[in-house]
Amino acid sequence: MSKDNVELVRAIYTAFEQGDVAGVLGRMAPDIEWNEAENFPYADGNPYRGPDAILGGVLARLGSEWEGFRAVPEEFLDAGDTVVMLGRYRATCKATGRPLDAQVAHIWRLEGGKAVRFQQLTDTLQAARATGAL
Repeated sequence: MSKDNVELVRAIYTAFEQGDVAGVLGRMAPDIEWNEAENFPYADGNPYRGPDAILGGVLARLGSEWEGFRAVPEEFLDAGDTVVMLGRYRATCKATGRPLDAQVAHIWRLEGGKAVRFQQLTDTLQAARATGAL
């Protein structure tokens, strides 16, 4: 099952890269719990519960506030029902024109072929500088 879990998480990033929002959200359980890193700009809604909350509180904001936002996976760590993605965020903040090229780790918990929990870890200082918060 763990190989299937890695493939599920890979498919989420592929759908995100292709702009396939339905493909991203469709791989999430209806009651998924999503947490942005503490002090990240979108942590104000933690925890997001359910795909609709994630769409409005995270994904729509990424699209409206960042130019070319990408989550670039570099490695997937298979831990059975947990998959960790190590990679980078790359984007330019629309409001400031400042770039973001931040290290990121995403921790995905999976059950029954769906993502049930998500935890983001990233360089929040770099994000704050890019957005002009610092």
